[in-house]
Amino acid sequence: MTFYDSERVGLFIDGSNLYAAAKALAFDIDYKKLLKHFASEGRLIRAFYYTALVEDQEYSPLRPLIDWLDYNGYTMVTKPTKEFTDATGRRKIKGNMDIELAIDVMEMAPHLDHVVLFSGDGDFRRLVEAIQRKGVRVTVVSTVRSQPPMVADELRRQADTFLELSDLQSVIGRAPHPSRDDRDYGDIL
Repeated sequence: MTFYDSERVGLFIDGSNLYAAAKALAFDIDYKKLLKHFASEGRLIRAFYYTALVEDQEYSPLRPLIDWLDYNGYTMVTKPTKEFTDATGRRKIKGNMDIELAIDVMEMAPHLDHVVLFSGDGDFRRLVEAIQRKGVRVTVVSTVRSQPPMVADELRRQADTFLELSDLQSVIGRAPHPSRDDRDYGDIL
């Protein structure tokens, strides 16, 4: 991965995509470490995190993460999910953040030298191509080591650099919490 000290870097995190990729690789992301790591690679201008929220839930398991990210250096971009019934009559929930992410990347491109996109979604291939034409380098972070791979081949090929998420595990992974069975009881036993 090539970053330059004076390079203006922007992080764009597709929250649900990154979560699914990390889960497929069996590790949790430490977002404080992630921010610190990329801030040390260049001049971090902004770190965006995108996620949809179910509005009518009394408690969302995402809320503590969103609040923490919002207070700790991330620009949060959220919107409510939409509920619909598909052709087979099943209730579905949709919360796509692709347009929001694409607009922010295009608006920020003149202020950045390097975009780091945390997503494997092939729909972003044209976005990557468009900002490359503006002279911005693009690193895509996702994984090919999961089954199935979480990154679309066309996105990986379009990126200037593809960064395998599992290679970052030692840098941005959260230490596992010991389960009751794994705790060290020391002299108690």
